[in-house]
This record gives sequence, C-alpha cells and structure tokens, in this order.
Amino acid sequence: MSSIPKETSETFGMATVTKGLSNTSYHANPALGSSSIKTLATRTPAHYLYESHNQTHSTTFDIGTAAHSLILENDTSKFEVIDAPNWLSKAAKEARQAAYAEGLVPLLTKEFEAVKAMRSSVMTHPLARNAFIGHEPEVSIFWEHETGTRLKCRPDALHVGGKRGNLIVDLKTTVSAAPDDFASSAARYGYHLQQAHYTAGVKAAYGEDFTFLFVTVEKEPPYLPNVHQIHSTDVARGAELVERGIRVYNECTKTGVWPGYLIGKPLELPRWSFYKEEELLER
Repeated sequence: MSSIPKETSETFGMATVTKGLSNTSYHANPALGSSSIKTLATRTPAHYLYESHNQTHSTTFDIGTAAHSLILENDTSKFEVIDAPNWLSKAAKEARQAAYAEGLVPLLTKEFEAVKAMRSSVMTHPLARNAFIGHEPEVSIFWEHETGTRLKCRPDALHVGGKRGNLIVDLKTTVSAAPDDFASSAARYGYHLQQAHYTAGVKAAYGEDFTFLFVTVEKEPPYLPNVHQIHSTDVARGAELVERGIRVYNECTKTGVWPGYLIGKPLELPRWSFYKEEELLER
C-alpha cells in the first residue's frame, strides 16, 4: 500500500509539470485532454459540450483503473475488495456504492485476483517489465497551444533520461494483445491521436522528443502482455486530428455555437448491400 504522494509542480517555459496530483483534480482542470480533443475532432462539438457537463462513471473501467494502480505503482490503497461472487446481492451492491462514496474502486475477490495476475504477467515480460521500473507514474502536464488554448495530458509512465532514455508508456487492458487486434483497437479508440497529443505535451515540458510505447495486457487468462509502437505515418495523422479538434474548439468557443451532425452529400450505401442486392436481382 502506497502513501499519498506530495503534490509538487515545476514550470518549463509554457508548460507546468505536476507530480502527485489526484486523478479527480486532474480531470477537474478545464484544459483540453486527448479524450475531449478526440470527440471534437472525430464526432461533433455537441457531443463534446454534453460530455463536458455530464461526467458519468462507468463500471466497465474499474478493472482497468485497478490494473493501472497495481501495475504502475503496486498500490492497492485506491480500491476496495468485496468478498462476493458477483454484484447481484443487496449486500454486494451496498458495499460497491459505499466504496464509490469513499472514492475507491470496488472489486470482487475474483476481479482482484485477476488484476494481480495481470500485474504478475506484465512484470515477468522482459520489455513490459522494464517500462514500469524507475518511472514517474501519472505525471500531469499542462501547457499552452500556439492558439492560446490550454491543454493537458497525464502519461501513465514517464522516463526522463536514465537507462531507458526519454520514454512515454501507456498501459491498456484489452481483450486481445495480438498486434493486429490492438491495431484495430488503436484505430477505433484513437490511440494514434492520444500518442500525438501526449508526445506534444511532454515535448512542451521537456523540450525533447520522447519514444512512445503501448503496453497491453489481456483481461482474461493467461493474461498475456505485449508491447506495441504505432507507425509514424499514423501518428502524424493523429497529430493532424489533434489540430482539427483544437480548431473546432476555438471556433465554437468564439461563436458560442456547438453544432451536431452537419448535412452532407447524398448517402452512398455500403458496398456489401450492393453485392447482396445484385445477387438477389440476378436470381
């Protein structure tokens, strides 16, 4: 169990690096993070506006949150283990809500054992293990874009110099850590955009380019880990999406208009429907 770290901040040019900042305080800061930028760039301003005023908690993220605490910091102080087979009983539901009220992540005993197995698997993988030794966990970086927009990022693990050089590591729990499957997840969830945003923030603070690694670990036995790097071409496209998201934010802030879907050109039905219907017509 880890003690609560003391919050410290340093300023580097237009960037501020804060260590020991709570997750709650980080998310309460109004600067734009990668998730907000992704929504602005790939969905609509209306989605961003709604989400920024309606923060909700999803229990689907509890396992990932606990895995981060255990793998990044070997810290069990942020979650509560509930001795129950599932969340169906009244007692389990009440214990779960009590944990949330205390700012803790509730886990069933079997979920806690799974998270421990995930950590063990990561820490026995030679590349993944090195990513989480001698790192600074969850450093919060705040900086200013050239347009004046305030931005933020919070890398899972940061190595500045040392044996591993300048390195940013992002931990993902996933269904499959296989390269092709993670590539699909990266495209679906905009991990290339996240990497571009984090890399820009770290460079704003430290003035240097950092290598970026994704460490993945599967959520089911045998909890296989893997280490990935996204191709530079995709990261460059992610950087363009970051700029688009910031542009959209600034325009909407200026006009006070946060539109939803725009009227586009006439729809073209997907190719699969064409082939299916052609086959029917030929019969």
